[in-house]
Parts: sequence; structure tokens; C-alpha cells
Amino acid sequence: MFEPKNKGRSTLDQCLPFERAILELELRIEKTETDEERGALRDELDRERQTVFANLTPWQRVQLARHAQRPRMLDYTARLLDDFIELHGDRAIGDDPAMVAGIGRFEDQTIMVVGQQKGVTTEEKVKRNFGMAHPEGYRKAMRAFEMAERFKMPIVTFVDTPAAHPGIEAEAHGQGPLIAASLRRMMAIKTPILSVVLGEGGSGGALAVAVADRLAMLEHAIYVICPPERCAEILWRDVEKKELAASALRVTAGELKELGVADVVLPEPPGGAHRDPVGAAEILREELRRFLDGCQKGLWTVEKRRRKFRNFGVWHQGT
Repeated sequence: MFEPKNKGRSTLDQCLPFERAILELELRIEKTETDEERGALRDELDRERQTVFANLTPWQRVQLARHAQRPRMLDYTARLLDDFIELHGDRAIGDDPAMVAGIGRFEDQTIMVVGQQKGVTTEEKVKRNFGMAHPEGYRKAMRAFEMAERFKMPIVTFVDTPAAHPGIEAEAHGQGPLIAASLRRMMAIKTPILSVVLGEGGSGGALAVAVADRLAMLEHAIYVICPPERCAEILWRDVEKKELAASALRVTAGELKELGVADVVLPEPPGGAHRDPVGAAEILREELRRFLDGCQKGLWTVEKRRRKFRNFGVWHQGT
């Protein structure tokens, strides 16, 4: 059984620049001996955390979405699901460790789970290709979708990938058509689908498993057609303009909720999901309950799903 590796511990050498003052205050609190001084430092910590996270730039949210300690798909499944059984292989070429599929029980409800696993340690990241699936990963995902439809299981997908695998071999093996086939299959599948963007949702690799009745994004997750660095290179021939690109692309959960792409933004624990993976899992637990309750009430249908996607890109001009 997979054991969560991320315990929410952070060190100064792992933190992002805007997190440093927060971590320094936390370390001071740990070393403080008097309750009076500890209370004053905690008040200062609360003010600092509120100031920092209330004013995050889009680029800072990109950094949080990519944080090395951010919980991955299997961290959540280990905390939320019982009797999780992973399915392997695409019945054509082989297995793809970057794309995970399996069956588990969430509070006595059997569900199908599909998503990307980036990895935590360097060895695991290499093994899982940093969450960038190959063609066999998309075939495995579609096999899981069809099984869920056949056995009337709700589907939950976890999105956490910078992109599909960018190699020549992947394209030679039909990666583009397979992503298109996955989009078409998810649009027609007759079982409810919830997609959750955990961290970085990038390009067709993310979209291939995110055609859903309900799209939830964690507060500091991003969902984007291409990385801000790549966008900056294309538009301005200057990767240093990545912060401008992140703002122009409107990659953040709040912005995508306003645009109607995301249906709900899930608030993260103070400091982000990587600071409290257990708390983040409990927030996701509530969203899963809401989704499955909607399944019982018949809220999700193929017709509504198609209508939702047809309305993307529609806007109303004021008179």
C-alpha cells in the first residue's frame, strides 16, 4: 500500500522566497520558551501569513502549484480511499507509471480513480516521468473509464502534470490522436465524472483526463494551455517575462472560476497544501462527498456535460 511521503515539513532551503519570513517565524516559535513571547510571535505569524497569501501574484501561485513538497495524487488516495487496487497496463504496449488508474472505496462508495503521479523523490520523479504520460498512459486511462461505465462507478480524476510527454517517440506512437480520443470518450461516458486539479494542470496532458461534469481546483493550483516560461519565449522571445505571461494567461484557480472553466475552488490550509497535507486531504474529502451526493441525486448527465463545454468561450457584450 502506498504511504504518504509528504508530512508537511518544510525547511528554509526548500521554501519559496515569499515563504521564508513565515518559516523563520515558525522556527522562532519552536525555540521560544515563554508563553507570552510565543503568543506574540504567533500573532505576528498570523499577520505575516495573511499579508503574504492575500497578495500572491499569478507567478507566485505557479510556484506554489509546482512546490516540491506539494501532495501528489497517491498522497490523497492513501488518505481518502480504502482498499485501493491499482490497475496496470494499456492492453497494447505496456504500463505507464506517470498515469495511475485504480478502484477504491470512499466511505462505502466504490469509485474509479485516474490521474497523474509526478513523484516525490528524485528517483520516483524519473520513474514516473515527472507526471508526463506517454500514449500508453492515455490508453490505460480510457480502459479505466470504460470499466467504470460498464460497472456504473463514478469517476474521479486527479490532474497534476506539466504536459503530455514531449518526446518524438510519444508522437510517433499516436499521442495526439489518443488525447483527442480521450476527450471524445469522456464527453460521452455515461457515468458522472469529477476532475480535481491538485497542482499543475498543463496542456493536453491535463485536459485529456479533465473533461468532467464538475472541475474542482485547489486554491493554489493552476490550469493552463502552456507553461508561462514557454509562453514568454513564444510571445516576447524572453523567458524572463514569465511573470508577465503568468498574469496574461490567467492561470489561477480564482480567475478560472470567474471564467467558468472551474466549477469550484477548494481553499487550502494556511500556507498551502504542502504545509498541511492531512488538512488538504480533509478539504478534498468534503468535495468528494458533495460530488457523490450529487451522483445519488442524478445531478450529472451527459447532456449537461456537453452543454457545459459548448458554453466555454461564450461571452455577452453589454449594450
